[in-house]
Amino acid sequence: MMQAMRKGLSRQTHAEASMQMLPTYICSTPDGTENGDMLVVELCYTHVRTLWVTLLGDGNQNLQVMYKIFDMPSDVTQGTGEALFDFIAQCVRQFLTGIGSTQQHLPLGFVFPFSCKQTQLNKAELISWSKDFTCSDMEGKDIVELLQSAINKQELYNIEVIALMNDTVGTMMTCSMRGKPCEVALVAGIGTNACFMAEAYEVEMAETTSGQMCINTEWGYFGDNGSLSDILTPYDQHVDEESSNPGVKRFEKLVGSLYLGEIVRHVLIALAAKKALFGGTSVDILKNKEALKTQQVLAIINNEEGMAEARRTLEALGLRPSERDCCRVQQICRVVVSRAAALSAMGLAAILSHMCQSRQLERLTVNVGVDGELYRGHARFGEILKSVTELLAPECTATILPSEDGTGRGAAIVTAVALRLAAQRHEVDKLLAPLRLSRADLQRVQALMRQEMELGLSLEGNAKSSVRMLPTYVCGTPDGTERGEFLALDLGGTNFRVLVVRIEPEGIRMASEIYAIPTSTMQGTGEALFDHIVDCIMDFQLKQDLLEQILPLGFTFSFPCQQLGLNKAVLLSWTKGFSASGCVGQDVVQLLQEAAERKEHFGVQVVAVVNDTVGTMMSCGHDDPKCEIGLIVGTGTNACYMEEMKNVGTVEGEQGRMCINMEWGAFGDNGCLDNFLTDFDRMVDEKSINVGKQRFEKLISGMYLGEIVRHVLLVLVEKDLLFRGKPCPKLQTKDIFQTKFLSTIETDGLALQQIWSILQDLELQANYEDSVLVREVCQTVSLRAAHLCAAAMAAVVEKMRESRGLTRLAVTVGVDGTLYKMHPCFSQHLQQMLRDLAPNCIVTFLRSEDGSGKGAAFVAAIACRQAESQGQPLPSAQ
Repeated sequence: MMQAMRKGLSRQTHAEASMQMLPTYICSTPDGTENGDMLVVELCYTHVRTLWVTLLGDGNQNLQVMYKIFDMPSDVTQGTGEALFDFIAQCVRQFLTGIGSTQQHLPLGFVFPFSCKQTQLNKAELISWSKDFTCSDMEGKDIVELLQSAINKQELYNIEVIALMNDTVGTMMTCSMRGKPCEVALVAGIGTNACFMAEAYEVEMAETTSGQMCINTEWGYFGDNGSLSDILTPYDQHVDEESSNPGVKRFEKLVGSLYLGEIVRHVLIALAAKKALFGGTSVDILKNKEALKTQQVLAIINNEEGMAEARRTLEALGLRPSERDCCRVQQICRVVVSRAAALSAMGLAAILSHMCQSRQLERLTVNVGVDGELYRGHARFGEILKSVTELLAPECTATILPSEDGTGRGAAIVTAVALRLAAQRHEVDKLLAPLRLSRADLQRVQALMRQEMELGLSLEGNAKSSVRMLPTYVCGTPDGTERGEFLALDLGGTNFRVLVVRIEPEGIRMASEIYAIPTSTMQGTGEALFDHIVDCIMDFQLKQDLLEQILPLGFTFSFPCQQLGLNKAVLLSWTKGFSASGCVGQDVVQLLQEAAERKEHFGVQVVAVVNDTVGTMMSCGHDDPKCEIGLIVGTGTNACYMEEMKNVGTVEGEQGRMCINMEWGAFGDNGCLDNFLTDFDRMVDEKSINVGKQRFEKLISGMYLGEIVRHVLLVLVEKDLLFRGKPCPKLQTKDIFQTKFLSTIETDGLALQQIWSILQDLELQANYEDSVLVREVCQTVSLRAAHLCAAAMAAVVEKMRESRGLTRLAVTVGVDGTLYKMHPCFSQHLQQMLRDLAPNCIVTFLRSEDGSGKGAAFVAAIACRQAESQGQPLPSAQ
């Protein structure tokens, strides 16, 4: 059965699966807040039941129910589909007229116990009839539309069909009313079926990948492909042959009460033929179909007077049973019913094991709602169901909950949950709308970035631009001839790295060491910071036996600088949590040299200073000559690219190209992005250490995305849309929701149970609905970040293409940063949107490996190569 379930869930194998595993589009169980009046119509085997159910929002403990049963003429079940639904609608009108409520607007839930292909909660096409229903002109038609049309014909325009479900789903929803969700249900009655809450990502037949969805297994069809052949008896074969649908619903014919009396009847005929019963007398009466009813079978095995019941039943058929005959008939009835219970338990165990595996749990604890005359009418059935389930699925703890009017009340709850979720969805969409940027929004951002780039490159407009467009004095990319041994320093975050890079014909060899920078040093004095850096350099050189050598050094300094030469860079501002005093406005190379002199260390010769973005571009340029753009999307964000010198108004010279360090993290600091900022962005900015600065970076970089999500979650809690509105003290803590959580939560195929565990670690009491909503918030925030990054990059590549007079540009972007590399969707979303916004550019993304360190060494190597070819000394910091 587990194999059949997997086939039914898979898009590839669904058509050949015996269990259809139909999506119901019920994606949530009750939370107890549901309230209001609901109308329910339940189509049953012999009648239609209408219910008026009032939910009070009290945990669904005290539902108020009025109902009426309308017997259904047999010609209705075998007439036209239109006649069936007209009859149902007439029942609704009579019911509402009887209670004096024909004008009130009422949502309606419809219980339709036949196989349907559902595409929405209120849209379903009939697959096939069963239970002796044969209404014509119905298969392939939308059931909800047929019912709504029939209701409208009765001029009941105030009634709206909200939800369609089968009786099994209704049972599950009713049993969720006890304070804990019920996630599995099975019906053991005239027919049999089961449903369960599956992880949405595994329901390939539905267009949803997040959260959960109730699956109607239609397990009555299990075995229609022959997989049950080994356990079918001759008696089962006879029952199937005499049924109205031979070869169909083989499992149901083993366990459904519509068939158990028939199985017993065929066993009695066979034993009588062998003279093991009734002394060889004629049993022709037993050859009549339905001569023995399942209700009689249950009475024979349940009644304390079971033997006497067996005698009465057999004598009523004109048989003359002996005491031994009665005893054997009772045993046969018990065996047939016990087999039905054990097979039902097998199916339940398969479902529980599947849930446990798909949720990646060591142990599953779950509530199971059960309904149906077999379960209710025979105590032993429930005992066998429980014990055999425990035997076959020992990794699962299932609490069996008997359903109380599961179909009717459950349908009302499904309808109420649908209304609650619709209202919540409206509020959530309204809240997240400012974070969801349209293509037109992104084109506007692209145009604004292009405008700021042009301003930043011009001598007159540079001061007005939020994008500084800083010359780097790097005028070439690697050509493959670089050779030698170089030191590299990499300062761009809370860790600092020292490297030695050996560029040889055979390849590149590197050694490096990481040193921590304490927060007190990051935010202390500049002297203390650069003294610490020199101490790290000396320690590294000592360990590498390089203290006696003076090697050319490339310094990756990943903060906004105005570069005055290849090895002269004036710090414009600190970012990424740094605020060391006495540095802004100073040449960082000079600050490093002065610290070396204080330490009496003279083995430092800085020949080039670059930021991590330039280093990334240079590192990838060694592997791909087309790499002329560098991109960092990590703790912070920035980009650089090779610009035509004729366009760089801030530097003299017209020939060739120069790498421009855009410092695009500050894009929008002049207010040009204000229309795109949300209240959440403003809250994040107000709590940052550089209010009003790096506005673009605060929209897309890893240092801030977790904070944006945290502020969204706080508002959702405040509006009672998350965590049931309960206060979440830990969520008030700044930076408690780290950006790495987004990467984990958005991973494809991650079970909601694992998201729930992440939230539990944050002391957030989340249910499955909360987990789905938190994932949606994370996805919304990270998607916006990727799309904004794409809009900015589109401005860069389009400018490069136009500046070079090309119809099409083919260029490679060297990219680094934890957000780009570690987030499961960021790179994909970025590249897809970039293709859309810059259709005339073929952009390849090349991940940098150790770009910020290795790249600085390459810049130093190029500087040495160029100085040597021109017969000039290496640049000096003095």
